[in-house]
Amino acid sequence: MGSRLPLFPDQASTFASEVDALYLFLVALTVFFSVLIAGTILYFAIKYRRRSEDERPPTIEGGLALEFTWTIVPFLIAMFIFGWGAQVYFRQFRAPDDATEVWVVGKQWMWKVQHLGGQREINELHVPVGRAVKLIMTSEDVIHDFYVPAFRTKRDVLPNRYSTLWFRPTRTGVFHLFCAEYCGTKHSGMVGSVYVMEPADYQQWLTGGRAEGSLSEQGARLFQDLACDNCHREDGRGRGPRLEGVFGTTVLLDNGQRVTADETYLRESILNPGAKIVSGHQNIMPTFQGLVTEEDLIRLVEYIKSIGPKVEAPPGETAPAAATPTQR
Repeated sequence: MGSRLPLFPDQASTFASEVDALYLFLVALTVFFSVLIAGTILYFAIKYRRRSEDERPPTIEGGLALEFTWTIVPFLIAMFIFGWGAQVYFRQFRAPDDATEVWVVGKQWMWKVQHLGGQREINELHVPVGRAVKLIMTSEDVIHDFYVPAFRTKRDVLPNRYSTLWFRPTRTGVFHLFCAEYCGTKHSGMVGSVYVMEPADYQQWLTGGRAEGSLSEQGARLFQDLACDNCHREDGRGRGPRLEGVFGTTVLLDNGQRVTADETYLRESILNPGAKIVSGHQNIMPTFQGLVTEEDLIRLVEYIKSIGPKVEAPPGETAPAAATPTQR
């Protein structure tokens, strides 16, 4: 539904009403205490004004009850606001496991979008209504900020790392997309549109633009072109660690630390392989910094995410397909 307030953007996601409710509560609270304090000042200024030059007001030592009141009440109000805000914050930054993943790369001055099926967009994002969508974002140059006012959600897009954002659209339509972080001379022109479509229309839209295959298929070809399979062998006999089923697991490093093999870990291992050495392996992998683009990194990461451990089938049966990241 649209926004009930004329100065507000449309409410087009499940977060919109929550953010608006918190914002309006803060506005109402601010107005209430502003009027209360201003009114109290005016009341006491009139009531206790000096009526003659010789008048001397009595000395007041203070009131313990009053001190406790104006200390405890603001504290409770602040904790209530903190709890409410934290609840909204954590809901916005914990994507559901079944969310549809979309990759976004920001650069001066455009948004480059890649869907898992291989569809690519510039300054446009097509998503289905009613389905959770998770954006995995990075920047090629400076700090950007992905902001859709109608969804009441935004997130900084940083170079050399991945940040995530998710939303669930509640209505179809076309909604504005902005960069909310000053990123250079053409910052104001770094705009785009989010197209929220009915599921059937979205599936029809997905059928186009897949000439090169899915991201994981493109990543598999790039993995072979870069000769990565010479060291990262499926049988575990290569000079590098096996990658089948590694995504989402805990990896033991040679210094005894443990890290989660998420998108950021995979990206760092490709560009700066010496940063985190897997236990039992040597620091011999060359860096691919400058040899692969951000889009190439996305393809490689998606390929590694897509390959699960091989499952041995009983004699006479067909082995099941490797588990996808959402199945593991």
